[in-house]
Amino acid sequence: MTKQVHDALRNTSRWKLWEPVFWLVVLASPFVLSSHALIINEIAIVALFAISLDLVLGYSGIVSLGHAAFFGMGAYVAALFAKLVMPDPLVGLLVAIVVSALLGAICSLTVLRGSDLTRLMVTLGVALILLELANKLDWLTGGADGLQGVVMGPLLGKFEFDLTGQVAACYSILVALVLFVLARRLTNSPFGATLMAIRDNRLRAMAIGIPVSSRVAVVYTIAAALAGAAGALLAQTTGFASLDVFAFDRSADIMLILVIGGTGWLYGGIAGAIVFKLMQDVISSITPQYWTFWIGLFLVILMLVGREKLMRPWTWFKRSGA
Repeated sequence: MTKQVHDALRNTSRWKLWEPVFWLVVLASPFVLSSHALIINEIAIVALFAISLDLVLGYSGIVSLGHAAFFGMGAYVAALFAKLVMPDPLVGLLVAIVVSALLGAICSLTVLRGSDLTRLMVTLGVALILLELANKLDWLTGGADGLQGVVMGPLLGKFEFDLTGQVAACYSILVALVLFVLARRLTNSPFGATLMAIRDNRLRAMAIGIPVSSRVAVVYTIAAALAGAAGALLAQTTGFASLDVFAFDRSADIMLILVIGGTGWLYGGIAGAIVFKLMQDVISSITPQYWTFWIGLFLVILMLVGREKLMRPWTWFKRSGA
């Protein structure tokens, strides 16, 4: 039985034929669609943020409405590091990941107990506390005006961040790809299998000897590190960090992205980010006041029809017994 499980995990961890093709297309997109490099950069950052939430929601069953706490921490740490210490983006990214991981490790203690409602309130509370701290410590963070004057050095000492966003998009995509590979490796390992067991039935997982508390703490810390990396990318590629990185709508948008793309599948965060950001960009350019209405209508249709049926419209009118 152990060999069968090992073989199954090995088969699922193998890259499908379409996956390298997909990532090659993504890597080429800033050059092929150079005029849309800025939106491509945003999609890459949001996709990484969604992947981080999927680790705790889709694979571990931990509901969170305050995941923006780690995103915002990564953004402010990267911006402050560039402004006060050194402008190297890779070093700043690493520092932001470490600090966000430490915050995630501390906050993981709050999600080990209580019901889903308790976790929702606690995670939301952490994000609101950090939001208020960033607002009050205006001598350090800039307060409501945001942290301005952040100048990033060239990548690897050679590639300057340009106004067109090509370097930024390539940088964000490469970082997202590296972290995606790590997350994919994690979820297709025995550790990932134990996470899914905890998600499906926590009591049963405890009964068969899975250390639930330590597994949850570890995956929450890893997810916080990935979210911090996404926040750091945002601050580094825009040269700005503001209070909205901690805002509730930041966490809510990521939850909606996973609703669109699906949970428990890392590519769901990527697909959801692409659909959500493109819809937001296109619809807001047509009707700036009411773009949220159309996205809300799309979500309602998605829930009523179902993601699978929406992708296959020829099945809409088939009877359930057919």
